[in-house]
Amino acid sequence: MNVKPKKHLGQHFLKDLETCEKIAKQVNFHRGCKRVLEIGPGMGALTDFLKSHDGIELYLVDIDAESIEYLHQKYPLMGDRIIYADFLRQDLKEIMGEEPFIVAGNFPYNISTQIVFRTLEFRHQIPEFSGMFQKEVAERICEKKGSKTYGILSVLAQAFYHAEYLFTVDEHVFNPPPKVKSGVMRLRRKEDFSL
Repeated sequence: MNVKPKKHLGQHFLKDLETCEKIAKQVNFHRGCKRVLEIGPGMGALTDFLKSHDGIELYLVDIDAESIEYLHQKYPLMGDRIIYADFLRQDLKEIMGEEPFIVAGNFPYNISTQIVFRTLEFRHQIPEFSGMFQKEVAERICEKKGSKTYGILSVLAQAFYHAEYLFTVDEHVFNPPPKVKSGVMRLRRKEDFSL
């Protein structure tokens, strides 16, 4: 079974394993947190490398029913940690409880900004957030004060997190290839933030 990328969901599946491994290696398990929520795993290309970390408790959330069916077949032992839901509308406490968790993924470009805002709502539970965005969005989040692209997204993210732009990803490593380059970035929560 293969999952067909759906344009209306903004799906561009990673097909290059070297890129997947490189993204997975950016997860730092901030403050020893070993619970990870991957958003939009698709066919599990990145998931395979996230799962390879020792002691990880991995959860997958996807809005695509076909992807969910595929993931249940690929990872039968994950059971109810494969969740058919819209990350933007799902009550994350129902999935993750009250414990801290890291957010990771190859995020759909059409909702990537909303994913950041949603993460900020749960910042007290999310010590680390890393993954792939459209390059311009990743750069904007990580931009420093005084630059042309520094804006509301930069201000809000950097009020609570240290933002790092990690590397650029070319279009050809996706199916279908997007029309823009992608950027991988990481947010690590500041030690002294206040709720």
